[in-house]
Amino acid sequence: MITFMCDILCVTNRLLCNEDFLVRIEKIAAAHPAGIILREKDLHEDEYKELAAAVNEICERHGTTCILHNFVNAARELGCTSLHLPLHILRTLSAYDKRIFTTLGASCHSTEDAMEAEKLGCTYITAGHIFDTDCKKGLPGRGTDFLKQVCESVSIPVYAIGGINGDNILEIRSSGATGACIMSGTMICDDVKDYLSSFERGRK
Repeated sequence: MITFMCDILCVTNRLLCNEDFLVRIEKIAAAHPAGIILREKDLHEDEYKELAAAVNEICERHGTTCILHNFVNAARELGCTSLHLPLHILRTLSAYDKRIFTTLGASCHSTEDAMEAEKLGCTYITAGHIFDTDCKKGLPGRGTDFLKQVCESVSIPVYAIGGINGDNILEIRSSGATGACIMSGTMICDDVKDYLSSFERGRK
């Protein structure tokens, strides 16, 4: 199991990226976040596997954890040991695969989801969405009370997701979360290292 040294996980969306995607990945990996979750939901598995191979190579060069998403077979074939899954796919994961993926995460939207993910062998979970966000227009954030309940319901690390920035990261940390997931900011910011450091400046 990988122990994250930073508390920010960067979630990708190449459709938001304002430059060549692999150039952006290089900048993010060089900034050493807790990890990069390659979450490209519009790709078919063969396309995803090709992209994942390139992203994983960049991450390995920089010593940054690459967490593949959704495609179990692609992750296995590439030899990646870190994987993030929707809960419905996690439920189908074999005991053999659970031994392969030493870092295993799942997306959770309730305390029940969180407890189930832990029982199914997850080493961390994401919980959200916490604050209002353009990614979930029209759906109000679940708030920090929800996040506290999730954190109290499990013994594994919880990473909050949804509308999190340098101004509200302290609320996330004080709610018991291990850290947070960031997507759009790292895809579009001018300076990745400076952007991620804004979360460190919010640490007290």
